[in-house]
Amino acid sequence: MTKLLIATTNKGKISEIKELLNGTNYEVLSLADAGIDIDIEENGSTFEENSLIKARAIHAITGGMVVADDSGIEIDFLNGAPGIYSARFLGDMEYIRRNKGIVAFLEGIPDQYRTCRFRCVASLVTDTEAISFHGTIEGKIAYKPEGENGFGYDPIFYLSEYKKTMAQIDSDTKNRISHRSMAFKLLAEKLRARNAS
Repeated sequence: MTKLLIATTNKGKISEIKELLNGTNYEVLSLADAGIDIDIEENGSTFEENSLIKARAIHAITGGMVVADDSGIEIDFLNGAPGIYSARFLGDMEYIRRNKGIVAFLEGIPDQYRTCRFRCVASLVTDTEAISFHGTIEGKIAYKPEGENGFGYDPIFYLSEYKKTMAQIDSDTKNRISHRSMAFKLLAEKLRARNAS
């Protein structure tokens, strides 16, 4: 069975990727599974560059197949911010405070100007290739954080189609429509094709 190292310590992300690759001949491992504990500086200017930086760094250590992803939220009223700085936006604080801060930035801003999107790029690096897969979902910034079923900016990412935030919809729906799910489904298709060849 081919080992596939995911450059993350996020157990939820590992579980999701394992589900997507179910039935393929890949053994999905986290950095913790591989005994790797390093801090990689993500100094790229795009989500794709950062995901490739992480994947290449881990590949250089292990020599194996590596997948890394980078994701964040882009708010049109803030000229696309926080973007690649999503995890550090407004400083070192819990997301509950960060979400309230973003809502405060948009106080009084009407619905049509609250547009935003979640973006994810998953990159695969091997001895012979480096390829990236993109996923995006459009939404709006909610007027207040709502919902418990999610993390990060999910409580303020409003989905008009569902009339709920990303943190209010059920996990099955989220895993079907999310930016991360889109990117990793494309990655899974590539891996299945590679496995079959």
